[in-house]
Amino acid sequence: MSTPFPFTAVVGQDDLRLALLLNAVSPAVGGVLVRGEKGTAKSTAVRALSALMPEVDVVPGCRFSCDPASPDPACPDGPHAPGTAGQARPARMVELPVGASEDRLVGALDIERALSEGVKAFEPGLLAAAHRGILYVDEVNLLHDHLVDLLLDAAAMGASYVEREGVSVRHAARFLLVGTMNPEEGELRPQLLDRFGLTVEVAASREPDQRVEVVRRRLAYDADPAGFAARWADEEADVRARIVAARELLPSVRLGDGALRQIAATCAAFEVDGMRADIVMARTATALAAWAGRTDVLAEDVRQAALLALPHRRRRNPFDAPGLDEDKLDETLEEFSGDDDPDQDPDPDPDQGPDGPGGGGGQPEPDDGSQGDDTGATPEAGEGGQPQPSGAGEQSAVRAAEPFRTKVLSVPGIGEGAAGRRSRARTEHGRTTGSRRPRGTLTKLHLAATVQAAAPHQRARGRSGPGLVVRRDDLRQATREGREGNLVLFVVDASGSMAARQRMSAVKGAVLSLLLDAYQRRDKVGLVTFRGSGADVALPPTSSVDAAAVRLESLPTGGRTPLAAGLLRAHDVLRVERLRDPARRPLVVLVTDGRATGGPEPVALAGRAARLFAAEGVASVVVDCEAGPVRLGLAGQLAGELGGTAVTLDELRADSIAGLVRDVQGTSRRAA
Repeated sequence: MSTPFPFTAVVGQDDLRLALLLNAVSPAVGGVLVRGEKGTAKSTAVRALSALMPEVDVVPGCRFSCDPASPDPACPDGPHAPGTAGQARPARMVELPVGASEDRLVGALDIERALSEGVKAFEPGLLAAAHRGILYVDEVNLLHDHLVDLLLDAAAMGASYVEREGVSVRHAARFLLVGTMNPEEGELRPQLLDRFGLTVEVAASREPDQRVEVVRRRLAYDADPAGFAARWADEEADVRARIVAARELLPSVRLGDGALRQIAATCAAFEVDGMRADIVMARTATALAAWAGRTDVLAEDVRQAALLALPHRRRRNPFDAPGLDEDKLDETLEEFSGDDDPDQDPDPDPDQGPDGPGGGGGQPEPDDGSQGDDTGATPEAGEGGQPQPSGAGEQSAVRAAEPFRTKVLSVPGIGEGAAGRRSRARTEHGRTTGSRRPRGTLTKLHLAATVQAAAPHQRARGRSGPGLVVRRDDLRQATREGREGNLVLFVVDASGSMAARQRMSAVKGAVLSLLLDAYQRRDKVGLVTFRGSGADVALPPTSSVDAAAVRLESLPTGGRTPLAAGLLRAHDVLRVERLRDPARRPLVVLVTDGRATGGPEPVALAGRAARLFAAEGVASVVVDCEAGPVRLGLAGQLAGELGGTAVTLDELRADSIAGLVRDVQGTSRRAA
């Protein structure tokens, strides 16, 4: 086994280390979600923590790691006799791969053995292996949603329930849940964010001396892992002993009414939904006091708990940046400070937590969730202001109007892409639609089809009485239909013809609404813009819808309308993406008024470019941005060339969108 990097040798990252240690002291806190750019020691710190965890006593031979002092009465390997001699072993750190199946996570029934031998043999999964240890999910934002749901339900209940193929199993599953993610690769849904107890944002230090120390320690570790770990052995032992002491002290920690009022007032002040945040803050503050060796929760514990437990819960929509306004936090704590906290420091240092520096955890931001004023943006009045020219036919960026709820745009047919919530697809989860012979390992048995396949051969197999002889060739895999995520490629007209009618604010609001819908349906998104003399890929296809929203906000406008160039650039993007991810089907959303200017025969050239999409059967929708009493209907003509349909900005939020989806499906079938 390789020697892990010592936890105490990690440079900086005070919030990350503190959050991990608090969960080691009190797993009831609910785990940690670590967000940050690549190369910021996220995985290193988590793996290092496993070496600090105290050893656990387990019942010998129990696959579910029961504690001999209090064995689980419902353990599938039980019942275990009370007072059984235990066997000490290190706490496990179990890693959940992004591509893991549901059976691998919760356990599976041995179908072949059950059918051939008549026994219900249950094989435990990773949740059982992680009991009383650490379950680590790297790139948790790339994990399939149904696996995240199962994982977080088990973490919240402390048990895993398996109900499938006639087997009902329940076993304890209490573990320290740690997830890491890079926000550039896509966000977690707000509902899933809320299920993580704490969150920390990590970033590489910008201090040269600290960066030098990171490199120095890493090179020393790589050269001699065992020797490097030995030099930090005393510090590791001290932290391990402190975890044990804090665990023993935890039941004695007092959470007074004053601290509870501060917790409740803080959650209310930041408009956090539900009561989970209050409970997590209370548990975190209690763990902070125990970690500091105190039996009373102080205001400084509540403040630190808020900085760790609230930033990911106060996001009102997916495009809000995480973080807390620390001035507002301090004002709330001061207003609701009580007198029942003995020995409370009247003037605590907000930058010092119970483990030294690192009391931060969020950056101040405007209370309205905005990202501040855009440089060069012009004020909007009423329906959206006309941006002033900034030179050379270019106009400064205008801010998007408020997003609204859109109805579903889907790709016709049945795909086999990544799990999502947009279009019909053959998936591992969903309603059963038929059966087939298994390809590789059998996962979802179609019992009726298996019996039907085996029944005609019973006489030849010597079976004359009751019962059924089933062989491997009889087994049938259930085929299921669910939903997939698609590649939604936005092709946005940023020319002067769009901005001149004071519509760019509304256009950006509509695209932002569609981006929000793509976020909720687990799509990949891309953004192509065209203006002036050509087209640009503002954002290559990515799972980070946040990045697309940022690019949209800063999108400048003005110049001619090279519509054909925009379509051709979008066609190239789809061609390349088809090679990278052939199973993910595209949906092109073209946002334009249909005008084409610049170059010889711009309208005819745009029509020829559009017919490329129609020839390949690419599903498309044209968002018609034309306004005014006299309309040329160019966007509708363009939609016909694309083999798709057109919808106005108003229709995006109207019930008539249901008819639009039917039109998209019908025209795409005819084009195919």
